[in-house]
Amino acid sequence: MGRIVVTEFVSLDGVAEAPGGEDFAYPNWSFAFDRGAEGERFKVDEALGAEALLLGRRTYEGFAAAWPQYEGELADKYNGMPKYVYSRTLTRPEWNNTHVLSGGLAEEVRRLRAELDGDISVAGSIRLVQGLLAHDLVDELHLMTFPVVLGTGRRLFGETPDKSTWTLTESITVGEGVLITIFQRRP
Repeated sequence: MGRIVVTEFVSLDGVAEAPGGEDFAYPNWSFAFDRGAEGERFKVDEALGAEALLLGRRTYEGFAAAWPQYEGELADKYNGMPKYVYSRTLTRPEWNNTHVLSGGLAEEVRRLRAELDGDISVAGSIRLVQGLLAHDLVDELHLMTFPVVLGTGRRLFGETPDKSTWTLTESITVGEGVLITIFQRRP
């Protein structure tokens, strides 16, 4: 059975919007900080350990525009692995090995988890992640918290229908004070 692993870049005030994007009040805000070799290795190992990507349409479009142009171990992984995009508007994905999920979120993700073994990585995709959290479908959170307060932007955590409890399984500080935390969902 597949596990949903959310991986996010967030600011101290919980903003996850456009950490590497141009269309935001603070373009590429996460790149203002050096993650160091250990932080870079964490992201590569995380991606290499995933069996598939699950993305929202906006994040998918950004990844699909960028990753096919790159070469190397990480690009090979992203370009070759199965990708699932949750969207009601995308009908003809062009990035290699992409499948569109357009039904009910909970049903589609439960089916995907049943069909796949291993980690299903969800990067970015704030609205999708909020929906997954609301339906209690996230097994693990990987948060890379950057030492900046942005004061504006879409935040990762919105209101949820119920409380959920998590166990901190790992925390390390890398580079210029970037905190990596891993939380597992408690049953």
